Amino acid sequence: MHFEPGVSLILGGARSGKSSFAERLADESGLEKVYLATSEILDNEMEKRVALHRSRRGDGWQLIEEPLELAEKLTELPGPRNCILVDCLTLWLSNQMMGQRNVPDECNTLVDILRGMSPDQSIILVSNEVGQGIVPMEKMARDFRDHAGRLHQDIAAIAQNVWFVTAGLPRKLK
Repeated sequence: MHFEPGVSLILGGARSGKSSFAERLADESGLEKVYLATSEILDNEMEKRVALHRSRRGDGWQLIEEPLELAEKLTELPGPRNCILVDCLTLWLSNQMMGQRNVPDECNTLVDILRGMSPDQSIILVSNEVGQGIVPMEKMARDFRDHAGRLHQDIAAIAQNVWFVTAGLPRKLK
């Protein structure tokens, strides 16, 4: 494992260690670290998850919370002196769906922004791989899985680095 500039996509299941791995990569970058959080604290369980992430990261991170306008925020932040860690795309995708936004358009805009980034910019995107389980019975859950799968494929196609994390063990795919 070593940091490389450009767009990096880190996939894994729930509690797989993907966020910890992403944070280690950002630490290794030597750049100013920006944590772009997409979560919204809507209940006690999410509050505990956010607190765990904050305590694990420690100091030295600029925190930006943006649950919906991720693509727009990324256009304001990138620069060669920053390493931006987005955690996570699947929460952002859920926010898009719950907000009844045009999910394909939002995803395409995000991919276009990422595609246009300079190779000396560093962005690490964390996301849950949800397509390896059973087919959900509910339409919204199937739509979510399908949106996530397409988004992951589109980002992986343009990313310089793609990692899959299982049980805390990262495996570089690209």
